[in-house]
Amino acid sequence: MKESGAILLVACYELGHQPLAVAWPAAFLEREGYRPAVMDVSVEPFDAERVQRARVVLISVPMHTALRLGVTVAERVRAVNPACHVAFFGLYATLNTEHLLAGPADSVLSGEVEAALVGLVRRLEAGADSTTASRARSLPVLEKLSFPVPSRAQLPSLKKYARLERDDGQELVAYVEASRGCKHLCRHCPIPPVYGGRFFVVPVEVLLADVRQQVEAGATHVTFGDPDFLNGPGHALAVARALHGEFPRLTFDFTAKIEHLLRHRERLPELARLGASFIVSAAESLSDTVLAHLEKGHTRTDIETAVRLVSAAGMTLRPTWVPFTPWTTLDDYRELLEFVETCGLVDAIDPVQFSIRLLIPPGSLLLESAALRPFLGDLVKNQFHHAWTHPDPRMEALHREVSAAVARAADGREDGAATYQRVRELADRAAGVAPRAFTTPARDRKRPPRLTEPWFC
Repeated sequence: MKESGAILLVACYELGHQPLAVAWPAAFLEREGYRPAVMDVSVEPFDAERVQRARVVLISVPMHTALRLGVTVAERVRAVNPACHVAFFGLYATLNTEHLLAGPADSVLSGEVEAALVGLVRRLEAGADSTTASRARSLPVLEKLSFPVPSRAQLPSLKKYARLERDDGQELVAYVEASRGCKHLCRHCPIPPVYGGRFFVVPVEVLLADVRQQVEAGATHVTFGDPDFLNGPGHALAVARALHGEFPRLTFDFTAKIEHLLRHRERLPELARLGASFIVSAAESLSDTVLAHLEKGHTRTDIETAVRLVSAAGMTLRPTWVPFTPWTTLDDYRELLEFVETCGLVDAIDPVQFSIRLLIPPGSLLLESAALRPFLGDLVKNQFHHAWTHPDPRMEALHREVSAAVARAADGREDGAATYQRVRELADRAAGVAPRAFTTPARDRKRPPRLTEPWFC
């Protein structure tokens, strides 16, 4: 198992970033003397020769899109190399354990998995029977790890991944995590069923070393991929200060809950001075009814306050939304669009956000909700989510129309403001009212910084 390529790590999709979820397992395996190969099918073709050499194929599925791609990859792996051991790891692995173990997977792992992956390889290396040793239902691994610096040498160049659009130019982006897991239990999120309210921090020196190697590769901006950078605010500030101390011209973005932006409002100006240029926050909805069903921990008023606080601190808030839920009314949807324009957020929101439909994977905490049951359908097994139906047929039709319009606009690289106007017209038409007036901004206007990959699932 120690020969080069006997272990193959496969990344399927990681939000357009160079896949950290593969770089870390590679580092753990290399620390133990293994020489894994790496393949990222999101930016390079499926390599049958690498698959044929592998005795173990480890497929990373940190999100829903990656899982659907990963199952297809596993089927191709089986066709090329039926004797190899196939393991799925990541958030969406354990959530779909039953389906995966009944199909393409020999093993399923999630949580803090890197040491567990090394353990799996060792058992197989020692001659453990692949079927009896690892076809058990896998519980998430939740134990503190000793992190090496992620191994990125075999990964495709940063040039193949999402870039930062800023000042009419594009820049290479580093991707790191200062923490993993989350201490919150939002009901629609895939993290709580796996981490159960726990999170783990990455040592500052490890993170800095990872940034250093990506800066050397040309990165001028860093995305912190933590589910919530402010879960540990003291650690977050220590990381930001250390980053700015070594790379004073480097900028960064991070994700944080609305409630954390309010709770730590006094820290926002310092984060801006240290290089933070924008913040992503899962606002999800302006409806307090919807927010209560999701147990988001914030209200519409909190969202409005967060927009003002982040702007006053010198940064841009880029809220993300789940505008199609069983409880969202057509009036709610139109009010959201009005809010986006009134708050000057049209250029801060990627149009795909207006089409996002609530995803309910197996194991979701929402499945425990009595409020969801009247709308809940069967598990769509090959798509890894539960179907649900909106009580208002107009909202179902609007979702289809908005999704199609957004997809066409993305393919045609349409100005986001024009797409926003198109979505507004669809919503007004669904409500049976005349479209509201909207003046599309000039194409040469100054836009806030953004990443070129807008998808979030």
